[in-house]
Order: sequence, then structure tokens, then C-alpha cells
Amino acid sequence: MTASPGKANPVIFIHGLWIHSSAWAPWIELFTENGYSASAPGWPGDGDTVQQTRENPDALNNIGIQQICEHYAEIISALDVKPIVIGHSFGGLIAQELLANDHAVAAIAIDPAPIKGVKALPFSQLKSGFPVLSNPANKKKTVSLTAKQFHYSFGNTLTEEASGELFEKWTIPGPGRPLFEDATANFHRDSPAAVDTHKAVRGPLLLISGSEDHTVPAKVTREVLKMYADSGSVTDYQEFEGRGHSLTIDDGWKEIAAASLAWLGDNGQ
Repeated sequence: MTASPGKANPVIFIHGLWIHSSAWAPWIELFTENGYSASAPGWPGDGDTVQQTRENPDALNNIGIQQICEHYAEIISALDVKPIVIGHSFGGLIAQELLANDHAVAAIAIDPAPIKGVKALPFSQLKSGFPVLSNPANKKKTVSLTAKQFHYSFGNTLTEEASGELFEKWTIPGPGRPLFEDATANFHRDSPAAVDTHKAVRGPLLLISGSEDHTVPAKVTREVLKMYADSGSVTDYQEFEGRGHSLTIDDGWKEIAAASLAWLGDNGQ
């Protein structure tokens, strides 16, 4: 899923837990039409397709935040220029880490998993993480969501039928370790979920939230925005009314993608 070069900086899309990288295909097509070279490499352990990943879930066992960051940093090191990184959910956390560590020229974090320092813990976020966090043994295992769990955490603004279609099309097993690392980040000095929000000299960052997101409620992302308050670099925030955690893959994805393209243009990317 790579396009021929156009804009100066390529775009790398980073998926989050439980969604395969191929779900970025419509975004890649749209960004290609707008002159970008775009790709969506998966996490370490992902299969090339949804089905292949479902058939070999153990390949994702014990994959954590640090391994994922290093995986994308290695991919980026092979490029001629630094990319723009766009991530959803845990991919949004990874995008922030890559930007802060000078692996990217700009980043867009969509419904990003909370970084270390966030104190807000809404009930819906707890409930969304419960399928993994309820069992400590899941830290080293790979866990799949049920259609019902997906409807609550991702598709809560959709009909059960529409949510079910996305579940069947895009969901994959996800490693439990990132959720445990994120949930305990504030209790570990060297947490892999830590991001330098103060001193890092970096390119522009856009944080995006859906107002009805259950997995990463907008309140959480607004708290992340406040953590960047004394940064000398551009940090913007956009919130989309009535949208849930499925906002990058449901029928309204193009609204989010168009806003991302406009923001990149406004910031010289």
C-alpha cells in the first residue's frame, strides 16, 4: 500500500489495537490523490492480511509499546526523508513518541491512547479495557474482542449492524501488553508510554478526538493537550461531535481525513 512520491515528506499511517493496518487503505488512496506518498506498515507480528493475523495471533504475544516504537523507527530510518506520521488509538501514542524523538516532521494523533501523566480515567475507558485488564495473564498474551465488546468500545455511535460489519472486516487480535503498560504508566519512572511534552524540539502536532469516544474519551485527549501547554512547538486540537472510536474506519472517515489534510496544508506539510 505505497504510492509514488509526490509531496516532499511521505506519510506513514499507524494502526491501534485490534484494527489491521489495511483499514487505512481509503486514507492512503485519498492522500495519494492529494500528492502524498503513503503507506501503512503493520505492527511487529501482524500478518499481511486480517485473516493471516487472525490465524496466527501468537505472533503478537508480549509485543509492547517500546517494540512497536522501535519497529516504526527502523522503518523510518530506511527512508530518504522523515515522514509525517498519522496514528489512531495506540498508533496515536506511537506517533507522538516518534515526533518527540525526531523521527517525523509532523504528527496527527487520532483518539490517541493516553500518554504517561494523564490522570483522567473515565468509566467508559475502564470498561473498554476490561476484556484485557481483567486478567493479569493477558499481559503476555494476545486477546481478541467480541462483536459486543467492539460495539461498546469502537462502534458505540453506530448501529449494531454497522458496527458488526466493521468488526468482521477489520478486527484482529491485539497484544495485551500495551494496555497494561499504559494503565500503569504513572507508576513507572521509565514507562514506555512517556512522551516529552515540554522540552522536545519537534514539528507540529494535531490531536483529534471524537466527542463520544468510549475507548479514549475526549476528556483524556484534552488533558494530553494541556500537558503540551508550555511546549514551544505547535500543538493543535480538533474535536468531532458525535463521533466514536471508529471515526477512522466508519462511514464518516473522510471528514477526519479531510481535516487532517487541511491541517497539514496549513502547517506547511
